[in-house]
Amino acid sequence: MTAWVQFTSGNHIVIVDDATAGDEFTKSIMSMAVPNGIKLSILGVDDGAELLANVPDGHKIIVLAKEPQTYLSLIEKGVKFNEIIIGGMGARKDRKTFHKNISASEEEKETFRKIVGNDVKMKIHVIPDQGSQAIEGLL
Repeated sequence: MTAWVQFTSGNHIVIVDDATAGDEFTKSIMSMAVPNGIKLSILGVDDGAELLANVPDGHKIIVLAKEPQTYLSLIEKGVKFNEIIIGGMGARKDRKTFHKNISASEEEKETFRKIVGNDVKMKIHVIPDQGSQAIEGLL
């Protein structure tokens, strides 16, 4: 997390996931991984959408979600994203290789299309100090 906070100059990490928001043990462990001086919020989709719709000036938020559908749900609830970075989507039974070490199911690729259709830039960027790939050309 530290590398991404430095790379983006983020000052607030918002994890949006309904299951994680209700899991006190996981929330406690995640809070230990956050660099000093960085605010952490772990919220379900509805509460995340409410927080992200009212971002104070000067906040640079990093939004983390397990699934691409979460980002689409936030967009459908009125959240505006400048850019969504995809990274860490590994192999799974329902996924096939999408780009290098990133895997995606057909449903997830359709979700990417919907997000891009909402005028949101998307890119694959796994490690901050390495290059990125725009997702639009891969769909």
